[in-house]
Amino acid sequence: MKVAIVKLSALGDIVHAMVALQFIKARSPEIQIDWIVEERFAEVLKHNPDIDNILTVNLKALKTDKAGIFAQLKKIRSYASNNYDLVIDAQGLIKSAVTAKLISPWRRATSRSPLQSRRGRIAGFDADSIREKAASWFYDVKVACAYDANTIDRNALILSSPLGFGITKEQILGKKPFLFFSNEDPQIYDFLAKDRRNIVLVIGSTWDSRNYPAVKFVKIAEALQQNCLVIWGSEQEKATAEWMATQSGLIKVMPKLDLNSLKALIAKADLLIGNDTGPTHMAWGLNRPSITIFGPTPVSRVYQTDINKVVKSASIVNPYKLNKQDYSIKDIDEREIIEQAKLLLAG
Repeated sequence: MKVAIVKLSALGDIVHAMVALQFIKARSPEIQIDWIVEERFAEVLKHNPDIDNILTVNLKALKTDKAGIFAQLKKIRSYASNNYDLVIDAQGLIKSAVTAKLISPWRRATSRSPLQSRRGRIAGFDADSIREKAASWFYDVKVACAYDANTIDRNALILSSPLGFGITKEQILGKKPFLFFSNEDPQIYDFLAKDRRNIVLVIGSTWDSRNYPAVKFVKIAEALQQNCLVIWGSEQEKATAEWMATQSGLIKVMPKLDLNSLKALIAKADLLIGNDTGPTHMAWGLNRPSITIFGPTPVSRVYQTDINKVVKSASIVNPYKLNKQDYSIKDIDEREIIEQAKLLLAG
C-alpha cells in the first residue's frame, strides 16, 4: 500500500504529526509512506527510517512570485505518478487539500471494478474539525475530531484512522525519539560544555506576543548557572541573542544552524527552554527535557510529561480565535520557570 501524507508546515506541526509514523510502520511495515512538505521544512523529516520519500513543494514562495504557480502545479501533479492508494491531508487548509487532490491518481475502470474511473482515496478532517471548512469538500474519508483537542492527538488520529486503527495516549507517551540527524555541523560541539549542564534557549517565534522577554531569559540563565546556548532564526533574534550574551557570561550565541544541526544540538542538550514554537517542540520529538512557555496560544498543543513541562500565563485562550495582541507571556514570573528547570536538571 502506498500512502502520501500532506503536511506542508509549520515546523512544530510537522513534528507533532511525525510521532504517528512509528506506530503506522509497527502495525504495517509494508506500507510505503511519502511525505509532501514545504521545501524549507524538509530537513526535519530527513533520516527518519519510517519515511520512504520526502517530496517538496514551494507554495510559500507564491506569495511573492505569482508566476511560479504553474511550475508548482506541474511539480505537484507529477507526484500523482506514484499511484498512491491513499492521500491523507493532515493539515486541513485549502492549499493542502488542493495539493492532496492533485497528487491523488486516477484509477482506471477494470473488470473487477467496472465503475467509472475515479481518484484514489483522499482523507482529511471533516468540516467541523478544521479552520478552513471548505477543505473538507476535497476528501472522500472524513475524520471527526474537535478542533480544540490536543494537537498531537489530532495528528495521530488523522494519520491512523484512515488506515483502520488508532494510536493511544499511552503509546504516544511511550514513543521512541523520531527526529534523526547525520553529518551535522561540527561547530555545535565546540559550544557544548563538559563542566556544566547544557541548556538551549529558544527566544523567537512567529509573533512577538509569543516571545518571553529577553531580560527574563537572562535572569533564568543567571539563576541556573549553567551553559546556556541561544539559537536564532532571524537577524532580529540574533541581535537579541547577542544582547543577552552581553548581560551574562553564561550565555553563548549559537551560529546559524540548519534543521539537521539543530536536531543534533537539541539531542545533546540537558534541557531546552523556549517559546511555543517549532524548535521547542523538537525537544519533545527527541525525548529531551523541555519547558515550553505559553502566552496567547493553548497548552493543548503539547503533551506534558515527566520531562516535558509547560508554564502558561494567566490569560484565557480561545483556540478558535487566537489573540495576537495577548502579551501576557511577559508577565510570567521567571522564578516559576527556574524552579521547573532545577527539578528537571536534578532529575
